[in-house]
Amino acid sequence: MAAPVRIGTCSWADEALTKHWYPKEVKSAEARLRYYGERFSTVEADSTYYRLPDESMASRWAERTPEGFVMHVKAFAVMTRHPVKAEQLPPDLREAAPVDDRGRVDRPPREFRAEVFRRFHDALEPLRETGKLGGILLQFPPYVVAKDLSVDYLRWAVEQLDGDRALVEFRHRSWLDEEHRASTLALLEELGASNVVVDAPKTEAKNLVPTVVAATSPLAYVRFHGRNADTWNVRGGSASERFDYLYSEQELEEWIEPLRELGTNADEVYVLFNNNRWSKTPQGELAAQAPANASALRKILDVSGVPTG
Repeated sequence: MAAPVRIGTCSWADEALTKHWYPKEVKSAEARLRYYGERFSTVEADSTYYRLPDESMASRWAERTPEGFVMHVKAFAVMTRHPVKAEQLPPDLREAAPVDDRGRVDRPPREFRAEVFRRFHDALEPLRETGKLGGILLQFPPYVVAKDLSVDYLRWAVEQLDGDRALVEFRHRSWLDEEHRASTLALLEELGASNVVVDAPKTEAKNLVPTVVAATSPLAYVRFHGRNADTWNVRGGSASERFDYLYSEQELEEWIEPLRELGTNADEVYVLFNNNRWSKTPQGELAAQAPANASALRKILDVSGVPTG
C-alpha cells in the first residue's frame, strides 16, 4: 500500500501567512500554530536555522499541535557550515566562539560544533517524546561541493544527530550532476539519510541541483522552492524575492506521478512549500503562496487517486 503524501509549508509564521492567510482574529503565536495544525498535518520549522531552539519552545510546539502532527526542524546554521554572527549564539557559546573581523563565527573546531549539535538535539526532546518529530533538515550552502572533505563532514553531521532522521539538501550542483549522482545517492542510503528532492528554477546555475526523484531512506522529502529564475541569483536579493513564486495547477500536476512513485518506495512522504510571498488570486485578492499551493496540490492528488494524509 502506498504511503500517503503529507503536505505543508516551510514555516507557519512567515509574513505572507500572517498577513494573507490567517484570519484577522487569529493573532497570537499559539492561535496561529493551532489554526495551522487544524488544516495541515505537517510543517517545517525554519526559525531554528537562525537561533538554537530551547526545550520550552519545542514543548509549546508539541502542546499546540494535534496528535499525529509531524514537525520537521531545520538545523541551526552552524551545524551546516553556514556563516553565523556570534550574537546568534547563546551567551556562553558566544564567548568561546572564534570570530572573524566581521563578527562571524570563523571555522570553529569540531568540538564546538558538536556542542551545538548536542544542544539542538536536547532541545527537541518534547517533540521526540510525543512522536511529533519528523526529520532534521541539513541544508548545506552552495560552497559545500562534492569532495572527500565534504563527505567526511556529512558523515560526521549525520552521526551527531544521535538517531534523529537526517534530511539532506544540497545547494551545489556537483552533488547530483551526472558524474556524482549515483555515488551521492548511495552515500545517503548508506547513512540512512533522506535525499531532499527539490523543485526549483530549471537552470544550470551551480547553486541549483537538478530534481532527482529518489528515496534513499524510508522517509521521502520534497521541498518546493518556486521556479523564479529571474530572482534566484540576483545580487543583494532577499530570500523572499528568491522564493517569490506561485505554482500553476499544471506545474503541480507534473508531480502526480513522481509523488505516486515516492509513495511506493518510502514509508512516509512529505511535501513542504517554501515559496514565501503572496500573489493576486483570479478574484483580485492577495493570497499567501505556500498554503495556497499546498491546498491545491492536495486536491490534485486526491482527484488523481494518490493518497494524502
